Amino acid sequence: MELTILMPCLNEAETLAVCIEKADSFIKQNNIVGEVVIADNGSTDGSIDIAESLGARVVHVPTRGYGAALQKGIEEAKGEFVIMGDSDDSYDFSNLMPYVEQLRAGYDLVMGNRFKGGIAKGAMPFLHKYLGNPVLSFLGRLFFKIPVGDFHCGLRGFRRDSALSLGLTTPGMEYASELVVRMALAGGSIKEVPTTLSKDGRSRPPHLNTWQDGWRHLRFLLMFSPRWLFFYPSLFILLLGVILTVLLAPGAVSITPNITLDIHSMIVGCFCVLVGLQGVSFAIVARRYAALRGFLPFTNQVRYLVDAVTLERVLIVAAVFFIGGLGGLAYCVSNWFSVHLGALEYGSLVRVLMLAGTSVAIAVQLAFTSFLAEILEIKSNNSYQKVS
Repeated sequence: MELTILMPCLNEAETLAVCIEKADSFIKQNNIVGEVVIADNGSTDGSIDIAESLGARVVHVPTRGYGAALQKGIEEAKGEFVIMGDSDDSYDFSNLMPYVEQLRAGYDLVMGNRFKGGIAKGAMPFLHKYLGNPVLSFLGRLFFKIPVGDFHCGLRGFRRDSALSLGLTTPGMEYASELVVRMALAGGSIKEVPTTLSKDGRSRPPHLNTWQDGWRHLRFLLMFSPRWLFFYPSLFILLLGVILTVLLAPGAVSITPNITLDIHSMIVGCFCVLVGLQGVSFAIVARRYAALRGFLPFTNQVRYLVDAVTLERVLIVAAVFFIGGLGGLAYCVSNWFSVHLGALEYGSLVRVLMLAGTSVAIAVQLAFTSFLAEILEIKSNNSYQKVS
């Protein structure tokens, strides 16, 4: 069988029939060997009876959620290609040939672009059209270099075997993001085609929750991109901290006659160094763990990272910072003893103390984080061997 048209369904009695009829019409008119599958998520409004009366195959999905319904439907599909779309009559199932053509041409994933195809008046909420979708689509392109302008179009086609090989797991609306992201990370070929969006035919509100589901999509994008979640922001903070600390370690610096940076700015710099270094180390640990566990691809860069950033090497670096910090602290204590543990001149050792304390804190952070990375890489079979 060449094609499965898959629709997730939860109480869509008002619109399900017209969607199935359009899908059947498309299959027959284009002489395609195909089927219509309804992944039902527990409908109680007669949707199941409607689907079966129109000849669609119903797959019962006990686990609630958009992603859970689609994943089960994909697993049960018989077609080489799967085209998924909402059963609310917002997508035109009678005009799917652009998807089929691109799938036949060899693309693993064919995405619809509603902004190029046309969005009917009232079909997409204002916030979705001008804020949520554009922002999330931009982040998807930025984080993962995916050539898609409409990251969350619900009408999309893909090769069934390619989708199943991804091991998709998210049960909710963020499944749409997971499919695109993991397909791109796996090296799948992605194509975009113009798609129209009509106002859905339901009299009830949609299942989509603007803020909750928007956050779930954003959270997923961030979690699958340690570079943008941890590395780039932390690297900026770290560099800012290093500049401030190095610049002000010898003493105050006057930028203009009215602007002077002194010890207060140096304190800020030291804190930035600590926060930035911790974030960068989080990025390294997260990327290594994701690669070793198969969440993200094991690239040559990651392989180099795994081989180069070993526990022993990081501990050596930590020891250097620790010894340097102890030296600074010893200098401060010796000066304190020189006045018989009495009052020191105000501000006389603050810069040295800040540098020494920061150095010791860096050492502790590096040591603890490197041990954490090793713990995360212990196999679950109690064999205490590093995952290769």
